[in-house]
Amino acid sequence: MFEHVKMNNMTWQEFAKKKDDVIILPIGATEQHGPHLPLCVDSVIAEEFALRIADKINGVVAPILSYGYKSKPLSGGGPLFPGTIDLNGATLQHLVMDLIDEFVKDGFKKIYIFSAHFENEAFIVEAMDLASAKYGDKVQLLLTNWWDPMSPDVIDKIFTEVPFPGWALEHAAVTETSLMMYFRPELVREDAILEMENAKPGTYFRYPIEKDIVPETGVLASAKSSSPEKGKIIVDDAIENILKIIDKAFK
Repeated sequence: MFEHVKMNNMTWQEFAKKKDDVIILPIGATEQHGPHLPLCVDSVIAEEFALRIADKINGVVAPILSYGYKSKPLSGGGPLFPGTIDLNGATLQHLVMDLIDEFVKDGFKKIYIFSAHFENEAFIVEAMDLASAKYGDKVQLLLTNWWDPMSPDVIDKIFTEVPFPGWALEHAAVTETSLMMYFRPELVREDAILEMENAKPGTYFRYPIEKDIVPETGVLASAKSSSPEKGKIIVDDAIENILKIIDKAFK
């Protein structure tokens, strides 16, 4: 459905013709999401949002960056679980800076970064800040995730059976599970969704990481009551608000 907006599917001539449009760089992560979701959750969500947004604005979606900054114990499980493959902050920053440079070299002046991994933000913003100092007003840079642009009333529509635990603990829980049910239902192991108590929010960081601070499953809050219908509510609302942000940012 969205193959026409993928940079990877274009010839170099077709890609060159898009330089006056918005190029979207989706950034996710590769990390554990409990027994019911795959390691690619953040990357799937980032790319699926990017494709739908590009379709609406006649943009182009660059290949996804599917590794992110280090997952923390109480917002993703941290390095305590096999399959969580982390980048150092400087590595992520330099990757984003290199990609911005490449997009600019190809003539793009409107670059939108969509991140679906909680911990990525600071290092992407640092890359954007340094790139902006380099290019000035010639290049417009924008970063969003999917949760901050959501309308406040959406929380009440999504958390109908379990309370909202806060975004840090909302890992492999209702929102991410609902989004995966909507985007890639074949990857959700619904029979592995657990009845559980939420992890306690972290109030400090300690290294070496305390192994008992994270539930053994890697799930930080209950995914009970997740559904594809709730996923669609999130997607429709977030995209509507993101389109307004893009319109304002790239005037």
